Amino acid sequence: MSFFIRIIVNAFAIWVVTLIPALQVSVIPFAPGDTLQLVLTLLLVAFIFALVNMIIGTVIKVLAFPLYILTLGLIGLLINGFLLWFSAWITEFWDFGLRVEDFWWGVVAAIIITLINWFFGIILRPQEKQ
Repeated sequence: MSFFIRIIVNAFAIWVVTLIPALQVSVIPFAPGDTLQLVLTLLLVAFIFALVNMIIGTVIKVLAFPLYILTLGLIGLLINGFLLWFSAWITEFWDFGLRVEDFWWGVVAAIIITLINWFFGIILRPQEKQ
């Protein structure tokens, strides 16, 4: 998938996660808060999340490689939750953006985002020519 399609899929996944009230994850759109502002805020949050995954996530995953082996990959769930929480922390400096109330709810939200990205990755994968 191209980078822009991944951002759109991430924005959709973050929107789906915000629809689950038990997760305590929300997106606050910039004023006045109409549908267009919510969509633009979701795209901005997805862009920040993609940048955090590309830059910081890559470094953390390389450094945590022994822990991946030791925990059979389960540390990846915590790392993805941390990256989502860190993206929310970055957007806290504005009046709009992603809000994650608790780290562990961020881990659950990151799992759901990963599953949605996996599903759309299968659907949008380019087909090989035979």
